[in-house]
Amino acid sequence: MQTPEYSVILVTASSLEEAKKIAAILLDKRKAACVNIVPQVHSSFWWQGKIDKAEESLLVIKTTASATQAVIDLVKANHSYTVPEIIALPIAGGNPDYLDWIKREVQP
Repeated sequence: MQTPEYSVILVTASSLEEAKKIAAILLDKRKAACVNIVPQVHSSFWWQGKIDKAEESLLVIKTTASATQAVIDLVKANHSYTVPEIIALPIAGGNPDYLDWIKREVQP
């Protein structure tokens, strides 16, 4: 199986403002070609031994596999959560023109 060249990274943020701040940092540093923000998601999760709930914003970050660790590092450095959700998924395929665009826009 071929190693994927691209990743989509999911990150939840405490607010729309925090999501916009993180998106701007990733784009300014050319570690993401595109960041979609879903402004309101209802999250339920285990935290410190009990079920908790939060209203969050979801970032959907498109980048290269080689920039994934830089995205993780930047998110962790600029996120308000002690343990932010950062989940990187390999992109197995897609529109070749779009994937080529990601490669052109993300800088190592």
